[in-house]
Amino acid sequence: MNYKIALIRGDGIGPEVVGEAVKVMDAIGAKFGHTFEYVDVLMGGCAIDAVGKSYPEGTAEKCKECDAVLLGAVGGPKWGHSTEAEKRPETALLSIRKDLGLYANLRPAALRPALAEACPLKKETADRGIDLMIVRELTGGIYFGKRERYATEDRGEEAADRMAYSEKEIERIGRRAFELARLRGKKLASVDKANVLETSRLWRKVMHKLAEEYSDVQYEDVLVDNAAMQLVRDPGQFDVVVTENMFGDILSDEASMITGSIGLLPSASIGDTAPGLYEPIHGSAPDIAGQDRANPIATILSVAMMFRYSFNLPAEAKTIEDAVDAILNEGWRTADIAKPGEDVISTVKMGELIRAKL
Repeated sequence: MNYKIALIRGDGIGPEVVGEAVKVMDAIGAKFGHTFEYVDVLMGGCAIDAVGKSYPEGTAEKCKECDAVLLGAVGGPKWGHSTEAEKRPETALLSIRKDLGLYANLRPAALRPALAEACPLKKETADRGIDLMIVRELTGGIYFGKRERYATEDRGEEAADRMAYSEKEIERIGRRAFELARLRGKKLASVDKANVLETSRLWRKVMHKLAEEYSDVQYEDVLVDNAAMQLVRDPGQFDVVVTENMFGDILSDEASMITGSIGLLPSASIGDTAPGLYEPIHGSAPDIAGQDRANPIATILSVAMMFRYSFNLPAEAKTIEDAVDAILNEGWRTADIAKPGEDVISTVKMGELIRAKL
């Protein structure tokens, strides 16, 4: 099979980690008989420097011509102070998600056995295991609602952001989560704030209706504040967690930290028909950019998710994941996951070792 992949190398360490992930893809292609065609797409801070806007015209169209999109990282302090939306890298992220119809963000949080000591939770908690998937609604809610700022007579300037969800939006993300739960441990926790928010009460109504349809999946409602507490008290109780955009943004970052390092965690943003977008959850880390110090594992594991969810190639995905685990089990570490006094290896060396295991 031949696959066409858009590469958004982005800013900071993005080009370095994407470079290693591409080499892994090519190695998998040689092993399993696939070929890959790569199309470079400009987006983020580097696009601001090149053409004056973070999301150049034609970006979505180039991506739609491909089978999947691999994104390194965008943004950094250099571009963080502009008041113009088109000159903020984050605008590009929101825009591409919306234009590609990527309404479901899949964020796995698994504690890899070789790094159990890096988990900040109690040993007995970590020993019970952590392997959950957060499914975050990505194109609705407060991040995409109406924004306004206005003057008041006695309170000074006031701002408002509108959170809105339709039954259709909730049903499609809920159905995606139930289907994923069926493929995993058949447990689904739906996170909301139904004791306060009207959007959450509608969310819960739709989810309960879906739960009747997916009677083989163990379903529960969890208030978002309780979910945040349970993630650090006993994360092993969760398998698949589904929630709206802002709650998912916060909870998925919390879940990433209990695994020991954000340098290990991939993500996928998918829709119904558009190419999926795959990216590490870490940022652009401009302080170490160009120094061959970044951990490429999260981007490499994002490629594994690409094979599994966009190309339906589970054997290829597992081969990558097994290679990563083998290298970690042998004790190889980049700086972000090394204990004090341990030897560290470079971005390029980590990529080389993983490819050798393939």
